Parts: sequence; C-alpha cells; structure tokens
Amino acid sequence: MGCRKICKLEGINWGIMSTREEISEELLLEEETVQQNEIVLFNDEVNTFDHVINTLMLVCEHSPEQAEQCSLIVHYKGKCTVKTGEYEELKPQCSKLLQAGLSAEIV
Repeated sequence: MGCRKICKLEGINWGIMSTREEISEELLLEEETVQQNEIVLFNDEVNTFDHVINTLMLVCEHSPEQAEQCSLIVHYKGKCTVKTGEYEELKPQCSKLLQAGLSAEIV
C-alpha cells in the first residue's frame, strides 16, 4: 500500500490521500495546463453572413446558432474566437477558413 498523508489547504483538512490519488491529481493538473490556442476570425468587407456561417458550421463544426452568433460578434466587434484547442489540431481548421476566403489566425 502506498504512502498516505493528510492534505491541508489554508488550514482545512481535506482528508487522507493515497500516493495513487496524488499522482492522478498531478496528471489532471498537467492536462489542464496544456497550451490552448485559439482561432480568431476577423471581420472583412467581402464575405457575406451566410458564407461565414456556413463555413464555421463546416470547418469548426459549429451549430447554426453558434455560427450565427460568432458572425455577429465578428461583424460588430471586429473579431471573435471561433475555436480553441491545441495548435496542431487547429492548424488544418484555420487553413480551411483561409482557403474559404475568411481572415483568421491562430493565437
């Protein structure tokens, strides 16, 4: 059986954790700290709302409502984050947005 210890945070006894639980907690923390990037879509004077909405549904797998909301945010605010994730997952999606004539970048 692994080593056990009392876990305390700000003087509160949170219970006894085994070494296995501590390792699991550390792994979860590492997963949460994975670098998340964003695809940011920018406003332009060329593309129609319908084109932007359809492209977001196709490329980013947005629902019709989500795609419409993003297109309105882009129109009124100038930009909108349309997808978050790891860089390597976002790269092909951003390329497809650019191929469709939209203005986007990964940040």
